[in-house]
Amino acid sequence: MSRPIPAALAMLAAMAVSILLPRASVAQPLSPAAAQWWADVSALADDANQGRMTGSPGYMRAADYVIGRFRKLGLPPAGTDGYLQSVPLVQQIVDQDASGATLTGTSGTQVIAVGSDMLITAGGGPRPGSVNAPLVFIGYGLHLPGQGHDDFAGIDLKGKVAVVLGGGPADISGAIKSNARYERNRGLAQRGAVGVISLTTPKQVEILWQRQKLLARQPGMYLADTALRETRVPFFTATFDPEKSQELFAGSGHSFAELVALADASKPLPHFAMAGRLKARIVARRSQLTSPNLVAKLPGSDPRLAREYVVVSSHLDHLGVGAPIKGDSIYNGAMDDASGVAAVLDIAHRLATGKRPRRSVLFALFTAEEKGLLGSRYFASHPTVPKRTIVADVNFDMPLPLWTLKSVYVPGEAESSLGADLRAAAGPMGIAVVPDPMPDRNVFIRADQYSFVHRGIPALFFKFGFAKGSPEFDIEHAWRANRYHSPSDDLAQPGIHKEDAVKLDALVTAVIERVANADGRPHWLAGSIFGKK
Repeated sequence: MSRPIPAALAMLAAMAVSILLPRASVAQPLSPAAAQWWADVSALADDANQGRMTGSPGYMRAADYVIGRFRKLGLPPAGTDGYLQSVPLVQQIVDQDASGATLTGTSGTQVIAVGSDMLITAGGGPRPGSVNAPLVFIGYGLHLPGQGHDDFAGIDLKGKVAVVLGGGPADISGAIKSNARYERNRGLAQRGAVGVISLTTPKQVEILWQRQKLLARQPGMYLADTALRETRVPFFTATFDPEKSQELFAGSGHSFAELVALADASKPLPHFAMAGRLKARIVARRSQLTSPNLVAKLPGSDPRLAREYVVVSSHLDHLGVGAPIKGDSIYNGAMDDASGVAAVLDIAHRLATGKRPRRSVLFALFTAEEKGLLGSRYFASHPTVPKRTIVADVNFDMPLPLWTLKSVYVPGEAESSLGADLRAAAGPMGIAVVPDPMPDRNVFIRADQYSFVHRGIPALFFKFGFAKGSPEFDIEHAWRANRYHSPSDDLAQPGIHKEDAVKLDALVTAVIERVANADGRPHWLAGSIFGKK
């Protein structure tokens, strides 16, 4: 039996222990803004919403949550049916297993394993039932005569399948190259091509091929309005496994390795007729569906300028339930893009509880972004306010708050006066504006702000900044390789910097206030190709 220790000695013993032993770190409580941001992310990316597939019950549960938040913030509806704007869509599922393809060349005919070596994509527009066409390699596939680069020039594309390789000239901005890629399929179809096969260099791979094979089995979608599709006619689109892409170049006098080396160095690529002829059978099922955008409004304070709008946007949808990875089949989309929706709600709170800006602000959460920016494309073409009254869009898509916020990169910011507003707001906050570290990754046309740009409306979207070769680059690269478009983009993932997420919201709020309070509208800079749209 131990003897009792006097109180004074017990206190000294406790002090000694506290000095000798390392102290357990005590987590600091989140600020109210960060706590609400994470609560919103958690509600939207919860397993109960089943990954928020466009038009699904889980998507509608997430929509109900957002509408409840809008109401709590006192924001009136600005859709066509309350907060909702229904978007008519066509869903298309390409049966990779039932489809098939062969390549006939100088060494005979070989079977192409559809669903394994070649993936027939399901979005953008209807796929044809079959293709039987020669192949032609057209380099980067960029039609940019105004910038001194035109991969379409002098090439007979009629009745052919074009083969293109990712990348482009280093002296052309990522935004301009991305715009050319967006318009590529329509341009090819107008010149008589029947399809395109897109190749990627191993260094440019963003999602590992094994995961791409799983994603290819998910439904694709396109807008029911034929005028808003990539092409007006059925058009074949496919991608190829980088490890098998050499098969396409057999007998052509060129190797895939040779072309990859040129593309990775942003050097000119040759154009040439390929020796192979592709014959493919495409089995696809289609069905009609609708899914809503959500739109709320903060009325402006100026009697005249309140009739104009700044749009603050993000996308609500994700990939739903799909092929399981490590036993998990729910693609929660916590960072892509529950984090962006939570940012819009945080900014809505900041603006609604502060001094009201002169112009009105629309808070728009789009459907079917993962299917090709379809909800935003529909909204930009059929806005719920007069089209001419929208002065700018500020968009969030996967900002990735995975490290301390010291810089941002904002694709397209050099194209309009919004870039000056961004720098004026970022400077006092000590946040640098850095170039897109990977301009050929095509991010400019892969987020909803591009739907506004394509309609001639200045727009920005925000990412946490990083530089090639930095620790942040490694974090971002690992996240995309392992979590992007996979079930592990969930609420259990480590490394989310919640306070830095809302620090970005504060920056974007400052940008919005500058734009919404300015006497004049944002404008495209002289020479920008987007000012001509």
